[in-house]
Amino acid sequence: MKRKRGKEGGEEEEKEEEKNKRKMDIVWQTPAHPAHKDDYIFHNGKRYVRPYYFEFVSHVNKRWEGKTIVDLFTQEFRGRPNDYYVSAVKCGRIQVDGENIPVSYKVKRCQKISHFVHRHEPPVMAWDVAILQNEPDVLTVCKPASVPVHPCGQYRKNTVLGILQAEHGLSPLYPIHRLDRLVSGLLIVAKNPAKADIFRQHIEAGLVQKQYVAKVIGVFPECEQVVDANVDYNAREGRSTAEKRKTRRKMRSVVVIHKSLLCLLCRDFSFSKVGISNGDTTLKGKVACTKFTRISTNGIHSIVLCEPTTGRTHQIRVHLQCTGHPIANDMLYLSDNVVDRSTLGMTADRAAALSCSCPVTSCENHNEEYKVSSEDFSIDPMCSHCPNLAPNGYNGHEEGLWLHCVRYSGPGWVYECPYPDWASLS
Repeated sequence: MKRKRGKEGGEEEEKEEEKNKRKMDIVWQTPAHPAHKDDYIFHNGKRYVRPYYFEFVSHVNKRWEGKTIVDLFTQEFRGRPNDYYVSAVKCGRIQVDGENIPVSYKVKRCQKISHFVHRHEPPVMAWDVAILQNEPDVLTVCKPASVPVHPCGQYRKNTVLGILQAEHGLSPLYPIHRLDRLVSGLLIVAKNPAKADIFRQHIEAGLVQKQYVAKVIGVFPECEQVVDANVDYNAREGRSTAEKRKTRRKMRSVVVIHKSLLCLLCRDFSFSKVGISNGDTTLKGKVACTKFTRISTNGIHSIVLCEPTTGRTHQIRVHLQCTGHPIANDMLYLSDNVVDRSTLGMTADRAAALSCSCPVTSCENHNEEYKVSSEDFSIDPMCSHCPNLAPNGYNGHEEGLWLHCVRYSGPGWVYECPYPDWASLS
């Protein structure tokens, strides 16, 4: 990182900065840097990423314009305290257009902001990303739960794409559909843009059929259930709601008696459950429909085949909630008393897990788990996450959803993934 000195800044700050430069031979990574095998640390059944130095780049938008550099970071990036941002600006870890600036500097529209950080990624479960099929233009894998598909938020190397690059040298890759981080199962990846575009055309034309399996609470009805309810995703809250249409369309129960005979049993469905909107206001959500078929039940849980005809965020999760049989370990849609994730600086699913009544080990004990020998990674004296291996705010308790993608099919192609162990009820 090359730093140009601003006009402001005392001699003491300059000496301290030079001292830090001599102390650490820093290589600042960017998104162009590939992941490698030795980037990972495996500990207590989890895959960690060795902390690394990274340059985050953003540009000032209309909402940010006129804010001081410290206020901007404190308000928009809550993962670190205000004191850290003050120090980062003073020592040049935060720059505007490649220049050091004072803490009172007010940003202007379209300026480039660089934040040089010691990056700690959240851990994921240490399961392999198993390759199912490796064709000339297509790769299919079984995505483990807890691993994001592609770089997002705090995750960059601890992603399916990062792991495939590090462990198999596969890059670039183009996912043709998405799976939520906590969802497992079939992921189809194109090896070139042309093949990815063919898949995209099939999906946009409605020619692709998708199948998932879920483990839900209670005895799911034996007859086929079709939920036709708009889904409205609130990005700030990190959760979706299902919206009932004004025409009071009914949820259909379909029983196949013979190939030539369908018995339609229609009934009103109460949308008063958590996450269901039944007001008279104009619907904000997108049209969504999911078909559910019970595979098995043991009287406590049921395994359900889920076939979404649309692809809305959290669609299967919120539509199962509509049926009265939510996914059995989906804390986000099991409870209406979910901790506000925006105040905790974490994902909605983690906030929901914190709000459940399950006993949780103290944060102090969790932090001990993430402290490893200083030989495993370099300690940055400015980093607010060091000496922990995981970033602050990670509570240590997480499991994958009991929702698994098993099959995608389209014109002339079919890809499948084995069922998970939890899909066998005793």
